[in-house]
Amino acid sequence: MKFKKFAVAAATSLVMLASAAQAEDKPVVGLIMKSLANEFFQNMLEGAKAHEKQRGDYKLLAVGMQNETDFESQINAVENFITQGVDAIVVAPADSRAMVRPLKKAMAAGIVVVNFDVALDEEVKKQQGVNLAFVGPDNRSGAKMAGDALAKKLGKGGKVVIIEGNPGADNGIQRARGFRDTVAEYGLDLVDSRTAHWETEEANSVFSNMLTAHPDIQGVMAANDSMAIGVVKALESAGRDDIMVVGFDNIDAVGPMIYDGRMLATVDQFGQAMAANAISMALEVVAGGPDLEGWVTTPIELVVGK
Repeated sequence: MKFKKFAVAAATSLVMLASAAQAEDKPVVGLIMKSLANEFFQNMLEGAKAHEKQRGDYKLLAVGMQNETDFESQINAVENFITQGVDAIVVAPADSRAMVRPLKKAMAAGIVVVNFDVALDEEVKKQQGVNLAFVGPDNRSGAKMAGDALAKKLGKGGKVVIIEGNPGADNGIQRARGFRDTVAEYGLDLVDSRTAHWETEEANSVFSNMLTAHPDIQGVMAANDSMAIGVVKALESAGRDDIMVVGFDNIDAVGPMIYDGRMLATVDQFGQAMAANAISMALEVVAGGPDLEGWVTTPIELVVGK
């Protein structure tokens, strides 16, 4: 497994599909993110913007989804970038299976493709004959780090639930597996596990129903911070301050929640630098460097309160 340390970089602006001709002689990079309603991807966008300004040697075109299940917009973005003849596409796929075919088409058109943040499905890549590296964190290990922090507080037999991410996204699958690894290792009692598709309001509703069905829940493992926020809101509405919550992403909005105890922990995957560094890797290949291979792992870190 390879490891490349993420530099602290930042930036991009939400430049919507302008003509690649505007880039003059600079290479053009198309950045495809997930939902810009999610603070994690807002921060990623800002990081990519800053990176473009700092380097000044490439043109960035950035797009994001309207919501976490707007898969079709990512496919359309790939098609648009192919039509414009961009030099590279850097993509965090919302669906690890559905995005393989359109990205294969981009590669066939001579475009450098870098898959970051969310891995494409290995079996579908094999079926499609696609050999593409992944630049991103170990989501399973990261989720287990957060889950372990919760398990150590609860002890054996602690009653927990999992709020899962998109079932079609590899990072959602891996984070659910990491939480279940914790459940098995520490002997927790997993009473329910459901998806809320990365969304705050859906998580609020899903967890409210869980709490009604299982009022003795002691801990919640949310696969991202947006959903953890939905859980915290549901707990506040129910007047419950006896249930511990962990998340994943370390977005700014959860900082005060970790500080005052409404959340126990989250996992920082350094999202603001993630796209910027993936773009730098893509530009190296565009400039004639070697293709990326295997899994280029990026750092994660547990963030806990006092």
